[in-house]
Amino acid sequence: MRTTHRPLTTVALALSLFMAALEMTVVSTAMPTVVSDLGGLQSYAWVFTAYMLSSTITVPIYGKLSDLYGRKPVLLFGIGLFLVGSIASGLSTSMNMLIAFRVFQGLGAGAMQPVALTIVGDIYTLEQRAKVQGAFSAVWGVAGLVGPLTGGLIVKYLSWHWVFFINVPVGLGALALLIFFFHEKVQHKPQKLDFAGAVLLSAGVVALLFGVQGTGRSLLALPLGAVLLGAFVWVEGKVADPLLPMSLFKIPVIAIASVAGVFFSVAMFGSTAYVPLYVQGVLGGSPTEAGGMITPMIVGWPLASLVAGKLLLRTGPRPLIIGGLGLTVVGTALMALLLKPGASMLVPGLAMALFGIGLGFATTSLLIAVQTSVGWELRGVATASTMFFRTVGGALGVGLMGGVMVAQLMKDPRVSFSDANALLGPGHGQELSPVLLETLSGALRFGLTINFWIICGCTAAAFAVGLFFPRGGRDKGTVLPSTDVTVSH
Repeated sequence: MRTTHRPLTTVALALSLFMAALEMTVVSTAMPTVVSDLGGLQSYAWVFTAYMLSSTITVPIYGKLSDLYGRKPVLLFGIGLFLVGSIASGLSTSMNMLIAFRVFQGLGAGAMQPVALTIVGDIYTLEQRAKVQGAFSAVWGVAGLVGPLTGGLIVKYLSWHWVFFINVPVGLGALALLIFFFHEKVQHKPQKLDFAGAVLLSAGVVALLFGVQGTGRSLLALPLGAVLLGAFVWVEGKVADPLLPMSLFKIPVIAIASVAGVFFSVAMFGSTAYVPLYVQGVLGGSPTEAGGMITPMIVGWPLASLVAGKLLLRTGPRPLIIGGLGLTVVGTALMALLLKPGASMLVPGLAMALFGIGLGFATTSLLIAVQTSVGWELRGVATASTMFFRTVGGALGVGLMGGVMVAQLMKDPRVSFSDANALLGPGHGQELSPVLLETLSGALRFGLTINFWIICGCTAAAFAVGLFFPRGGRDKGTVLPSTDVTVSH
């Protein structure tokens, strides 16, 4: 069979991850402007959660499909669907349209990150993998540097619609490289996808998301979600080829990585979604300044990941995981304490940098530990399960914080959503009466401050879970030849 060109395959995988990273920073920068143009501050969280929800529920499905049918077709499909969703999002003329097309983007993104990282696990040895995973984290750093600036310039000189169109050339380049330079041979077995598990998992996560964002009757979705997820666990224990094998979570490394991933992802996605909103809506900053507030986090992350990749073989994952998660607690505590009106941008910037450095140490070490705890036949679903818990944590966290913010804004009966939208417009609500402007700004500030303390609490919970990570366990796992990827079940 044809051999894989590993360097060019690696470039294609890096481009895929770059799209996902750039999407996060650029959209976060542009969102306050999108709200002022399309209206719908009450739906602000849904622009993020629709994307994360659709990517979350598909991650384990794509992971299983990649184990059954190979990585290449699944990743190509994901990138293609992501590009379709990007183009459609850029053409949106209402908030509801944008949310709907963000779902399509997320359906594609659900394949991109876990399958790309699984391929890295396939074509590199453990020693090489630690370095490559660290280098891949540098992709997020580059996106962190150029994303806020790019988003600010696009909003200022073009239109927010173009923050979605910029994915197209990057995605086409990744598709071309994968088609021509990544090759694998898959020996299929007569296995069926666990559709019952997929439906129960999807419905359960959707119900939870509606429940955490709502009040009154919508809170009934929380017990419904719990019942559906309980049924999912029961079904997975009965079917011959489960979507998410429950036996995986008997491995302490995977169980701890999953639980910790839920908590620190609430903090990560919450910071990305709501720090820019605070800067623009409360501090009156520009879109570029708003996006720039998350840059220290996204730059500190890959720098720490590069260091973690070099230290991992010497120290093992445990010290890096505990130390990294400890740093995230320090960073988010400083953010909650210091991000207030009149604060210097340098102080919360330092807090976000510490947060990012901690994430870089912890997430890289956790992912490599998970991948080396299983063989090829389970590496796709094990990687995907880790990504699943991270994205479900992010989706539920952003949704919960969106509900907190809207509840605070709507406490005063004099406030309407159109008034709240005006707060994010170019004039920062100067057309509103002074009393109403002060009321709105105070409510938004109070709601977002609550969110920052939620973020801090979640990093503390992740740190507590990380303390249970097993000592030792530097299993090098099994890998395939690095230049000739032959997949056999």
